Amino acid sequence: MRLIGIDKDNIDNEHICCAIGNDLKNKTRAESKKQWMRDRFDEGLIFKRLDERGKVFIEYMPIEKVWKPIRGKNFMVIHCLWVSGQFKGKGFSTQLLNECMSDAKQKKMDGIAVVTSNQVKPYLTDKKFYLKHGFELVDTAPPYFELLVLKLNQKAKLPSFSEHTKSKLNSHKKGFAFIYSNQCPFMEEYIVSLANLAKKNKIPVEIKKLKSYKDAQSIGSPFGTFGVYYDGVFLTHELMTEKNSKPSLPV
Repeated sequence: MRLIGIDKDNIDNEHICCAIGNDLKNKTRAESKKQWMRDRFDEGLIFKRLDERGKVFIEYMPIEKVWKPIRGKNFMVIHCLWVSGQFKGKGFSTQLLNECMSDAKQKKMDGIAVVTSNQVKPYLTDKKFYLKHGFELVDTAPPYFELLVLKLNQKAKLPSFSEHTKSKLNSHKKGFAFIYSNQCPFMEEYIVSLANLAKKNKIPVEIKKLKSYKDAQSIGSPFGTFGVYYDGVFLTHELMTEKNSKPSLPV
């Protein structure tokens, strides 16, 4: 099976894996993601997926304009690498990673970076996969985030998490703060649902939408494009519906 690249020339006619359904809700979700991508292509966004109707894709871009709070130069950063369902165990994750590695080498970049975690977490690729392919741990951010790097230039200065990620706190001191972008097609919809749940419980809510890579780098959670805080303390990067949030969130 072959991989295809999604770019500004074909994005209107191709699916982008995350939201595939043909119903109105999924079409709306997909369009929010596609618009986010259209605005990122000139910033170096690369999106490649399996030429099948399934969730098998990789998304990455240069560190200088990446939507994560990471500092560094001349590294490629993986936003997301996802292989699900019937496609697992067939080598597609390695194939996708090899695409990124080949691209980084062709562009004479110093390496590849990825945010993962010290234990298996939803929406973060298991770090064992990256360690198997030569990545190494170079930095951490509380409560569980890890920055892994594959060095292509052994003399290059390594990337690191931005200073504001070194604390689990943010400036919002009362109630919930949701920090998000449309990098994931489900974020806006679910945040509205969670915000309404908090309001029903008379808990203050602040929603901050990241509108540029500068926003993501300066105020994003260690995950980058999504973070939930309560009374200023980081809770989770996991996207949740109202139904499955109740065991995790203090409402």
